[in-house]
Amino acid sequence: MDVLSDTIAVMRTGRPHSARIRKCAPWGVRAEPFHGAGFHVVLEGTCWLVPADGAPIALGPGDVVCLPHGRGHALADSLTTPLTDVPSASLAAIRPYADAGAGTATVLLCGAYTLDRTRPHPLFAELPDVIHLPARLGHHSSLHAAVGLLAAEVGRPGHGTEAVVAALLDMMLLYILRSWLERQGPATGWAATLRDPAVAAALRRIHEDPAGPWTVETLGAAAGLSRAAFSRRFTALVGRPPLGYLTWWRLTLAARLLRDGDQPVQAVARRVGYTSEFAFAKAFKREHGVAPGRYRRALTPGPGTGPAGSGSGR
Repeated sequence: MDVLSDTIAVMRTGRPHSARIRKCAPWGVRAEPFHGAGFHVVLEGTCWLVPADGAPIALGPGDVVCLPHGRGHALADSLTTPLTDVPSASLAAIRPYADAGAGTATVLLCGAYTLDRTRPHPLFAELPDVIHLPARLGHHSSLHAAVGLLAAEVGRPGHGTEAVVAALLDMMLLYILRSWLERQGPATGWAATLRDPAVAAALRRIHEDPAGPWTVETLGAAAGLSRAAFSRRFTALVGRPPLGYLTWWRLTLAARLLRDGDQPVQAVARRVGYTSEFAFAKAFKREHGVAPGRYRRALTPGPGTGPAGSGSGR
């Protein structure tokens, strides 16, 4: 997998959720902060998104807005409309509904993902509180194609809808992040890291084969740089030395495998590049503060629940 895909894979838990919502003016809802990431797409009409901090954002047909850190926010037909609190503290509990009012209608496609923020990837940590992707002809075509498919599936459920919606929601989040990365100006942080051909090549190798016998020399060769030049460049952009990032990623991946799967600890150790279960357990405890088996018992959610106790329904 590539870095962007892996960023989502290690953080997302449970099933994502989506609903098609129709509201008639006047209307206004306030959503509390929640443990995840959410998005809203305006399918018809207009509305305002009011973030917890920052200026209100006018939304029109085709606009996509993402809240990657689950910040509280409000949606309303106008900035003067009184707000009603969303019944749940989490958008993951959202359900489709429609208003029977006579005012101007707005149709929204809303979705939410539950995320494990105990091990956030630095790429995700750098995202702003709100990502607004306005509808512009010729821009974000793949994202809008995914929106169309998702809206159709949610609006007309059929056999296999649950699996289709989950896959499309994953696709949506990746397209949103890709679009945000592509529209950055002079790149800084991880946006710059992924645009640097040498460092990006080394990161791809690590993420494609985290268990590989990587050394600074072999990663430098993959990047087309000398050992010293590669190490300096990688550390400056990524914020960790090459082998430091490799170890961090292996143990982050191991945490997801322990949380989401049922493989024995020894098998997980091999998958992330440790031939000795003892060496793996020692490294894992140093990174996570607890032994692998105890980590699994403490963090594995119960049947049908995510880390915030949300159901697995759509």
